[in-house]
Amino acid sequence: MRKPRRISTLTFLALLGLVLSGCGSVGERRSDAERAATGFERLLRADDPTGLCTALAPETRSELQQSEKASCEKAISSQGIPLGGTTHRVDLYGRQARIVLARDTLFLSLFPDGWKVVAAGCTPQPGRPYQCALKGG
Repeated sequence: MRKPRRISTLTFLALLGLVLSGCGSVGERRSDAERAATGFERLLRADDPTGLCTALAPETRSELQQSEKASCEKAISSQGIPLGGTTHRVDLYGRQARIVLARDTLFLSLFPDGWKVVAAGCTPQPGRPYQCALKGG
């Protein structure tokens, strides 16, 4: 009886280690979020609608398609998302990130397959929420 229990404990500890290592440190998550935002900017510069749609959070992609009554690839180009420029600030709030760029602010969320853009083309409104050209529900 002891052997199966020991294996179960070792299995549990190994799984716990995998789960905890998947969370990453704050510095790693910050770097990953910034890298995702930089990738989104690169896709904007390259005018790559397929890549941009892949970089969007599922709800954002869905809302874009519903509001424009078109495929994401057709609709994304009409959103007027500016090129943001260099990163000025990265703020993390659990699984959410705000990336403040020189001329834009992006909001991202962490999904099982990585950071995805929830909102883009966002400008602050003093005393009110950001106004975003592209956002999810």
